[in-house]
Amino acid sequence: MPNLRKPVFDTVRAMLKRGFRQTEVAALDNALDRSFAAVPHGDTVARTIGPDGISLIKRFEGCAKLRRDGLIEAYPDPGTGGDPWTIGWGATGPEIARGTVWTPEECDARLERDLKRYAADVARAIGDAPTTQGQFDAMVSFHYNTGAIARATLTKKHTAGDHVGAALEFARWNKAGGRVLKGLVRRRAEETALYRAQ
Repeated sequence: MPNLRKPVFDTVRAMLKRGFRQTEVAALDNALDRSFAAVPHGDTVARTIGPDGISLIKRFEGCAKLRRDGLIEAYPDPGTGGDPWTIGWGATGPEIARGTVWTPEECDARLERDLKRYAADVARAIGDAPTTQGQFDAMVSFHYNTGAIARATLTKKHTAGDHVGAALEFARWNKAGGRVLKGLVRRRAEETALYRAQ
């Protein structure tokens, strides 16, 4: 699924001729969430990520770059050394750049909003395919990290009922910036284990 938010954020940023405040990001995200929710997406049942999925995401994302003053600072992507800049629990987006600073509460609130959106993306991608909570959680974690649920072979295999084949697909997504990262290898292994759990 294309990132439909980026053009909106880019347009508003150009109009303002500056970056965003966190309160503005939250207001835009809420408005976009309401707009997307109003668009019919078939009979997809609303699903939410469970505690195991949230725990996995938090373990690998970490709420990194804690400053002495208790605020969280944005950091560059480990694969590229630059874009996309990341903050809190792995939040990225056009409003996040070098120098962006959030409170821990802002990081937690953003994670909660993002998880709803990513869970909705996964639910749309898999439709009514039989899916356990572990499988769903693993796919939300995968999508949260890659943004690739709509185009991944993993999704095609899952919806076809090939759960063994789908589980093997996680390991293929272990690169960032063209190189294999140990953290991604570990994350994909944990997602695979969660996907296979009954």
